[in-house]
Amino acid sequence: MVRDCDGAGIIDRMRSLIPAGLVLLSLAACSPALDWREVRPDDSAAVLMFPCKPSGHARKVQLAGAERLLTLHACTAADVTWALAFADVVDPALVGPALDELRRSAASNIGAAGETVLPLAVPGSTPQPGAARVALSGRRSDGQAVQEQVAVFAKGTRVYQATVIGTQLPAEGLEAFFSGLRTPS
Repeated sequence: MVRDCDGAGIIDRMRSLIPAGLVLLSLAACSPALDWREVRPDDSAAVLMFPCKPSGHARKVQLAGAERLLTLHACTAADVTWALAFADVVDPALVGPALDELRRSAASNIGAAGETVLPLAVPGSTPQPGAARVALSGRRSDGQAVQEQVAVFAKGTRVYQATVIGTQLPAEGLEAFFSGLRTPS
């Protein structure tokens, strides 16, 4: 038998560690609440990090004075919903009004009375005066208090709304989500 310097058998020590090792392996096999992955939603021209696997949906909505196809990719992890919505407004003159409308709509949906403007930098996006990231507080339709952060930005005539909403928003998750936004060429 192989022995270490204090005379105890290494093999005996390893055997005593196996149950603890199995517990650690089983814990490591469980999915973490936020399992970050890079996502490139089809037809979006955007890349971002989601903490869960998003599903996509599209529907026609009124945006910037016309019916537009709005595509939404969203998922829920750790009781927080993470989403990216986008639409092409076709006319460059409508980009600013569409960004303002997306921002107002997010605030209206939760009855937010005010907003806190936060820094936003989306590499590859088209500079727009209406591009912004805001923090909102309000209530869901069931009356539950909710926090929301929304970023609206554009690339060409495509407008985007990135949203994180939940009763409590994880600071690290917010930074990973919003700092991971980009619209590569």
